[in-house]
Amino acid sequence: MTEQTMPTTTSSDQSKVMEEEQLFCSLTGKPVSREEAYWAPPFITARDLVVVIFRTITQSPGALGQLLFAAPVNVPYAPDAREQLASRRSSEQIKLLLGLLLIVALIAVPIILLSMG
Repeated sequence: MTEQTMPTTTSSDQSKVMEEEQLFCSLTGKPVSREEAYWAPPFITARDLVVVIFRTITQSPGALGQLLFAAPVNVPYAPDAREQLASRRSSEQIKLLLGLLLIVALIAVPIILLSMG
């Protein structure tokens, strides 16, 4: 029986590969180094979230739990894009909250009107 040897990669080889890999800010597209990158979950708009949820419900409802509760993979952002990212996330959260409040109002108002009459 012959023994096959697998090529080994040392941690220094892996670090060289990581250093050579060019990262780009997910928001602005500017190149950013691994050391100065701000790592955070990807930016998702309220519209994208709603579209993906409805598409998942209609095509594969069993994957909805994994979609909603799985931890997103962090992506790099440029340090100077932090405030812009926070501002955009806040506005998307407000849009989502207002949309949910509108849905609740559309459901609650007819129920209240029917119970009063």
